Amino acid sequence: MSSAAEESGATNPPQFRFLTNHGNTLLLIARDARIRIRDIASLLDITERAAQRIVADLSKTGYLHRKREGRRNVYSVKTDLPLHLPFQRNVDIRALLGILDD
Repeated sequence: MSSAAEESGATNPPQFRFLTNHGNTLLLIARDARIRIRDIASLLDITERAAQRIVADLSKTGYLHRKREGRRNVYSVKTDLPLHLPFQRNVDIRALLGILDD
């Protein structure tokens, strides 16, 4: 006997993420340059401290630029940097954002 979910082709969501928290953070910031660390942490289900470390990593390696505007950070994503995929060297952040754009 098959269920309605099986018949419609729906499956249970996987218990893993296709992108790391670093990749997901970069995507969240690309969508909203004024996103708060607190919101990143909540959306990724990580601690604020972990979100701060990820943003610091991305900034330190040049993927993000932070600018203060009043009490908020405003971010910009450096889209021409490579993703550092072991199997394809010519894919950059712009390509990833293009694929995942709503």
